[in-house]
Amino acid sequence: MPADSYNPDIARRDLKYYIFDWDDNILRMPTYIHMERRLADGSWVPHLVSTALFSVIRKDSERYRPPGGDWEKAFVEFRDSASCDESKFLADARTAIDRLLAGADRTPPSFNTFRKTLREGRIFAIVTARGHRPESLRRGVEMFIDRILTPRERDEMVRNLRGYIVCYEGEKANAAMSDAEVVDNYLSMNRYHAVTNPDFIAAVKAAEFPGADEPEKRKQFAILDFLDWLFKMVERIGANRPISVGFSDDDPGNVAAVADFIRHTLAERFPAVKFVVYDTSDPDVEKGHKLVVSGQLPLF
Repeated sequence: MPADSYNPDIARRDLKYYIFDWDDNILRMPTYIHMERRLADGSWVPHLVSTALFSVIRKDSERYRPPGGDWEKAFVEFRDSASCDESKFLADARTAIDRLLAGADRTPPSFNTFRKTLREGRIFAIVTARGHRPESLRRGVEMFIDRILTPRERDEMVRNLRGYIVCYEGEKANAAMSDAEVVDNYLSMNRYHAVTNPDFIAAVKAAEFPGADEPEKRKQFAILDFLDWLFKMVERIGANRPISVGFSDDDPGNVAAVADFIRHTLAERFPAVKFVVYDTSDPDVEKGHKLVVSGQLPLF
C-alpha cells in the first residue's frame, strides 16, 4: 500500500482521548422527558421537558415528578423498543442532523470537538444518561460520520487510522484491511455507555461500585471503565508518551460529580494523565467552560 495512503506522522502524535455526553453536547436531540408539573391548586398535569431543562429542574420534587412516580414512564423516549424497527436514538439523531444541515439549529458546544476527534481517529467514549443499547449509540456515531463529515474529512480519518495501524501493527496489517474494515475496527475500539440501560446498571451493581442507583455515579463508573480499557490498549501498543483525557457534559450535576471523581479518585489512580472537564451547559460557549485541570499538557 503506498505511503501516501496513511499519515506517517502518527508516530509523533500526542495521546489525546475524549469522553463525550451526547444530548445538547454533540447534538441537540428532539427527545423529551415525560414529566408532570404541579399547578397552583395542587393538581398535576403532563409536562414535556427537554434534556437541557431537565438538568435544571430534575431535583425540584415539589413542582415536578415523573408520571405516577414512575421514572421509566418519564424516560420512555430514551429507551430502545423491541416494537420499533429503528431505535428512537437514531431517529432523533437523524432529525437533529437534518436541522443542523438545514441551518435551523446551532451546533452544540462539543460538536466541532467531536468532529475533529473523528477526523483525527482519536479514541473516545460516549457516556450518556440515556438507556439505549451500545450498538444504538455506535450507529448514531456512524450516522454522524456519514452525514456530517465531508468526503475529504472521511478520507482524512481513514488516512489517520491507517497511520495508527502502520505505527502500532505494521504495514502488513494495514495492507490487509479495506477502508470499511479500518473504520469498523476503529469504531469497535471506542466505548458506548448509556448509564440507564438495564445491562449497564447490572454491570455497575455486579462490580459493587458505590452509588449504583445514582446516574452521576454510574457516569463515574463508565469513565473508569473507559480509562481501564484505554490503558490496556496503550500498554499493548507500548506507547510511552504523556496522555490527556477530556470530558464534556452539559449537566452541571454530572460535571460536578465527575470533577469530584477526578480529584479524589482518578488523579491518584492515573497520576500521569492530564484530565480536563468542560461544562457545556452554556450553549453560547464553544467547548464549554474549563472547570478542572490535572496535569501539565494543553488538551484542546
